[in-house]
Amino acid sequence: MAPRRLDPRTIVVRSLQGAPSLILGLPVFLAWSRGEDFPLGFLLAPLALLVLVTLFLSWLRWRVFTYRILPGQLVISHGLIKRTRRSIPAERIQDVSIKQGPLARLFGLAEVRIETGGGEADEGRLDSVSLTEAHRLRRVLRSIRMSGDVAGADGGGEDEAAEALLYRLELPRLLYSGLFRFSLVWIAAIFGLLQYLDQMLGYGWERWLEMLGVAEQALQSRLNLRVLLGVAGFAFALGLLAGIVTTVLRNFGFKLTHAEARFRYRRGLLTKTEVVVAKRQIQLGLVERGTVSGRLGWRAFKVQTLGGGDHVSGRQELVPFARPGELAPVIALAGLPPFEPSWLRSVSGWHVVSGLIGFVAVPAAMVLAATAFFPLAGLLLLTLPVFLVVALLRRRRHRYGLAPTSVQVMRGVLTGRDWTIPYGNVQAVTVTRGPLQRQFGVATVRIDTAGGRGLSRPHVHDIDEKDAAAFVGDLMERVEVSRRGTASSAE
Repeated sequence: MAPRRLDPRTIVVRSLQGAPSLILGLPVFLAWSRGEDFPLGFLLAPLALLVLVTLFLSWLRWRVFTYRILPGQLVISHGLIKRTRRSIPAERIQDVSIKQGPLARLFGLAEVRIETGGGEADEGRLDSVSLTEAHRLRRVLRSIRMSGDVAGADGGGEDEAAEALLYRLELPRLLYSGLFRFSLVWIAAIFGLLQYLDQMLGYGWERWLEMLGVAEQALQSRLNLRVLLGVAGFAFALGLLAGIVTTVLRNFGFKLTHAEARFRYRRGLLTKTEVVVAKRQIQLGLVERGTVSGRLGWRAFKVQTLGGGDHVSGRQELVPFARPGELAPVIALAGLPPFEPSWLRSVSGWHVVSGLIGFVAVPAAMVLAATAFFPLAGLLLLTLPVFLVVALLRRRRHRYGLAPTSVQVMRGVLTGRDWTIPYGNVQAVTVTRGPLQRQFGVATVRIDTAGGRGLSRPHVHDIDEKDAAAFVGDLMERVEVSRRGTASSAE
């Protein structure tokens, strides 16, 4: 195929994406400049020039960006001064996802993101092409990966009608799940608005503090338990509302389907995302239990894939909010064995002591030091009982074991996580010992898979050194047996 450029409407979309910052800054600029008695036409001329420059730069970026499908590879070229040409072998492409933001949906465009499992955030990204071209590209790349044949790849379509529906997040359940995603992000929004008003109206922080001082004096005579409970209740209600809104924006219309050896999920209200996950990409499975929702029997199922995902952990969320019985068929289709707590055993008792040090003693010392400068910081000591309970329960909730076909790890007190890693997908096993761990004869076993990143990974903390050595030896032996069996099957 000859080199192609992105859709010409990309020029307009990219220009409009930078418009909000321009619009928000315009009142501040006008408020300042009118005080200097500048003519309105003199003020609008730089604005018009800025719009023209933005359009020109967007056109230039569009003009120098091309993509091309050659036999067995995708080639992306971009850059004006520094030209870059990236070749992505088709056999390395693990995931081709399609994403539509609000502006892209308005113009009928989509972003195509190509992931190879190499760990880079921007391995291959086409922003933006028409929605028809996006689906065609995914179909072609999948075809040449399987057969290496570019010619005739356009003829094979994705039979979405033949896909079996595995899970749909209906609106009542979607709203209910939002209740468990309590968020105080609205507080940050209020402070951001105050900062913007500060710049626009010339109200400095000293003036705001003066007003707060006057308000404090006026409220002192009326401040009682009923008022405090009312304020706390209002903040809690706003936190629930923020959680519901963010959940609806992210998971609206969530639908998971399955056909042959791949999953497909779609979700999003303003930004629509469609991702295809091949079964061969899946490296491990993770079942999460929320702090409150987990106690009520709700779970989320995620998989670690070679291609990764938008989340910092690189995981794909196949089922965001469901009962264990609804997760079971999805886990089975993903080729993962069920999680079996009967195979698990506890870590060392030192795990409780390390929790008391890290979650209670160190935070308490930091808070007490902070009270010397900010006395109100002492209120944070009221949260220490929660951390004390977490520290005491850590060992009971942290278990590990070797099942017949997988290594399984359970961890977490407030948010519970159950990992299942097939032996053939274990990439590396590392034993580490910190200074305190060496003193108490314990170690941490790190279990890594391809594509895994982030902090929340299936590591086993604080195992007795002898148990750690035996565990790693047994694990690596099973990994080798699994890989020999896979190689024999392939032959």
